[in-house]
Amino acid sequence: MRRHRALPFLALLFTTTVTAQTPDWNAARDETLQHLQRMIRINTSNPPGNELPVAKYLDSVLTAAGIETHLFEPTPGRAAFVARLKGTGAKRPVILMGHMDVVGVEKAHWSVDPFAAEIKDGYLYGRGSIDDKGMLAANLETMLLLKRNIIDKGGTLSRDVIFVANSDEEAGGEWGMGWLIAHHHELIDAEFALNEGGRTRIIEGKLTYVAVQNTEKVPYGVTVTAHGPGGHAAVPLPGNAIYRLGRALAAIGAHEEPVVMKPTTKVFFTDLGAVWPNKTVGKAMVDVASGDAKRVAAGAKVLADIPVFNAVIRNGISATLVNGGIRSNVIPTEATATLNVRNLPGESIHDVVARLKKAVNDSLVDIAVTDSGVDTPASSFESPMFTAIADAVKELDPNMVTVPYLSTGATDSARLRALGMQAYGILPFPMEQGDEDRMHGNDERIPLASLAFGTKLIYGAMVRVTR
Repeated sequence: MRRHRALPFLALLFTTTVTAQTPDWNAARDETLQHLQRMIRINTSNPPGNELPVAKYLDSVLTAAGIETHLFEPTPGRAAFVARLKGTGAKRPVILMGHMDVVGVEKAHWSVDPFAAEIKDGYLYGRGSIDDKGMLAANLETMLLLKRNIIDKGGTLSRDVIFVANSDEEAGGEWGMGWLIAHHHELIDAEFALNEGGRTRIIEGKLTYVAVQNTEKVPYGVTVTAHGPGGHAAVPLPGNAIYRLGRALAAIGAHEEPVVMKPTTKVFFTDLGAVWPNKTVGKAMVDVASGDAKRVAAGAKVLADIPVFNAVIRNGISATLVNGGIRSNVIPTEATATLNVRNLPGESIHDVVARLKKAVNDSLVDIAVTDSGVDTPASSFESPMFTAIADAVKELDPNMVTVPYLSTGATDSARLRALGMQAYGILPFPMEQGDEDRMHGNDERIPLASLAFGTKLIYGAMVRVTR
């Protein structure tokens, strides 16, 4: 299915940029909440996804506002959606991006219906409230505010603003950004993109920092296969493949990858260390970014106890699947485990495998790369887009710092970076670590008070980068 609507804009005939009028932020907050609730109530758990109803909702809202839209159905039930606010063309376009699919739920472990978008105790609960329908709602509201407060008031944008809503991000993106790049690359050709992937963190009750993802770890699938003699379970065999696999996994679990500091993480820890409320952790941050071997080792030792920080200073290895045996009374000749390896950008997966083989030290255990991600160059943290985000943050709260961020998770931004675009990720809603940890977990929720901040942040960045 394909539909395209394009409406003429008399305002585009004006060539003088008009200062944006201040939006009605109370109304914008309520509207953002309304959009988010409506999208949460559409179950887009992937698999199967079924994102088309969300795309139709986005299409209806933006079309009603007089904004050009393109809606595609790559395969039944899946959708790719693109909308565009026209600029003067003085600068190349910028993308506002989010994904419509969400991960599945374990309903029995939720305190509310995960698809009811219930408001309770100052929070909006629902699958996708953080990842990533919250971002979609703020992006949608930003498009509406740009149209109402700039274009409809006779102003212009220096560049097109392209709204993209993807399917299938949680399962690799082949029916989402992958399909869009392959079939309609011309619709998403841009200089910059703003996507999910960062953090806006509250620490000890205080708005502290915004982390802007400008690079990300590279995901790999690694299979560990242990071999051994087979036979009847009534006669135990010392070379049992399952025991051998267990010993191999224990060795892998005890293995620690070396600390490697990238340009992004050096700036991230240097700037955060200056404002971190816990002085011990703050000093460790500055030390690990210092370049002095002793200080780096000392800082890394402290940060190793904080999983979210330990994960950005070294390659990460997690065992995720184990398989072996065909019957309870048969000793199998083979047992396997799957490792999810997240490499720092530029680090060789083959070097990681070599270190794992050395740690396991068993000739009857094979370790092989079976799935590879794409390693792409980092986006600059000195670009006009990064500066626009930092300036928007500073206007909202002068005490907050904005830092570049190497994310541990994979996003659609990697595909855009591979095409030469400068892609950045933010989670624009201020949250404490505990609430952020609910992402992909039970009782996912977003603080109601954060919705206005998130929309203001995205809108403020877009106004600045389109001047």
